[in-house]
Amino acid sequence: MCGIFCVYNYHGDTSKYRQRALDLSKRVRHRGPDWSGCIVTENSIFCHERLAIVGIDTGAQPLTNDDETIVLTVNGEIYNHKKLEAELKTPVKFKTHSDCEVILHTYSEIGTDVCAKLDGMFSWALLDRRTQPARLVAARDPIGITTLYLGRVSAHPDTVYISSELKSLNEECDQIEEFPPGHYFDSTDGQFHRYFKPDWWVPERIATAPVNYRDLRLALTAAVRKRLMAEVPYGVLSGGLDSSLISSIAVREAARISANAQSDAEDVDTRGARYFPRMHSFSVGLPGAPDLIAARKVAKFLKTAHHEFTYTVQEGHDAVADVIYHLETYDVTTVRASTPMYLMSRKIKSTGVKMVLSGEGSDEVFGGYLYFHYAPSADEFHKETVKRVHNLHTSDCLRANKSTMAWGLEARVPFLDKEFLQVAMNVRPEDKLCSKEIMEKAIIRRAFDVDFADAGFTPEELAQGPYLPRDVLWRQKEQFSDGVGYSWIDSLKEWAASSVSDEAMAGAKERFPYDTPETKEAYLYRQIFEQHFPQKACLASVVRWVPRTDWGCSADPSGRAQKIHEQAY
Repeated sequence: MCGIFCVYNYHGDTSKYRQRALDLSKRVRHRGPDWSGCIVTENSIFCHERLAIVGIDTGAQPLTNDDETIVLTVNGEIYNHKKLEAELKTPVKFKTHSDCEVILHTYSEIGTDVCAKLDGMFSWALLDRRTQPARLVAARDPIGITTLYLGRVSAHPDTVYISSELKSLNEECDQIEEFPPGHYFDSTDGQFHRYFKPDWWVPERIATAPVNYRDLRLALTAAVRKRLMAEVPYGVLSGGLDSSLISSIAVREAARISANAQSDAEDVDTRGARYFPRMHSFSVGLPGAPDLIAARKVAKFLKTAHHEFTYTVQEGHDAVADVIYHLETYDVTTVRASTPMYLMSRKIKSTGVKMVLSGEGSDEVFGGYLYFHYAPSADEFHKETVKRVHNLHTSDCLRANKSTMAWGLEARVPFLDKEFLQVAMNVRPEDKLCSKEIMEKAIIRRAFDVDFADAGFTPEELAQGPYLPRDVLWRQKEQFSDGVGYSWIDSLKEWAASSVSDEAMAGAKERFPYDTPETKEAYLYRQIFEQHFPQKACLASVVRWVPRTDWGCSADPSGRAQKIHEQAY
């Protein structure tokens, strides 16, 4: 991933504004510390901060076509770039080895239809100078794995600012909105247009397909495999069920890529992948945390080169202000979970690893949060999973992206692969339901359980042995902020209680009339957020993550707050 910043249709001398644009782009340089680029046209400025993962020798951006009538700046990875290159009607000599250059040439042939053809995680902005006036097209990936914002200035409503993060826009724009996932923006009409339209996207359409465990397993395996496209050292996060499962698949698939490296049978979309002799795994937590214990067991089982990072409560508290600055949110759940991930990302980057695979998305797809135990019906369970996937860009995707990219580390999330989602989101909710007798996310556990008769393993697959130790595969859900150590959340509440007076809390409605904080912890984070981002426009993109209290569960987002957490299966 990278950082992008663009100004389209600037009212003034762009040559004079260039330095200001570079300064604003520099605010997202943590996302791309490897190189900076800038192209200035008669009325637009496109900047790029690069994190080199694929095409590391030639992939500097912004990219242009031969006559420089099309300019492109991209944050992301396009996993099917080789396939798209083969589909071009007119042969093109590519200037770089970047997986992103194909966007430019495909757009040149089919226009905005390129968006639906891309398989990957991406945010990009393109300037088409073949038309008068020049046309701006910008797009964001289907789920919002990458972050993107659009800003405007009331005095010049036809000027558009695009940035990977809020911090490049808040001092320039009085109108800022999060760029909606699965959409592209077209300056021709000044509107967003949805391009991602899968059949499962509408919550009221209840899925009816019985679960096919083999299809689930094959789809997730393919999702992991394509995400091993990298020319730099990479690793996996470990500890929870989802990240550990991804780790197990990644170890198997990396070995397979290595074995097939010289074979014509190798998947065309993974030809850029390099196999590093031993997979690195990473975990973080307070000393003695549940995730650390589980991660050690997984690392020993998978024979990874394991790196365990611990932090103290004080170190966590000291980082919160920086976390809120990088995350650009005051949501309690996101801040709780992002702080240990932010600290771990700094440690990971220091090892030389630039990309990791992570397990975000599974809980939304399969109803893994403990409050799903209280769903009143199968239909309501399904509707909630769809809505949670819709809103991933405001919570877990935002956390995974910005916590890691604060240190120039890229996180890839196989559970949000659009082909995997097509399989998983069409499974009928009756097969996903959890109860006192059935553990949450049972169907994905069963799909990778070699002892489960209906999982559909072939004799050859069974011969490879289990994916994970059984007690890890069937470990109860721990939200990341709980798994790093139960005292972490307790300490944050205690810190907030001592930092925010009762008098201040009583006046919360007066101080924060919009989205008023309801707890001292929420008040503390909101206070820090507004120190970094005092502009009113910055509030619009923040969405709070809360369980379904109308289902009779606790309003506290911690999994431990749900009664089911203490019950045995």
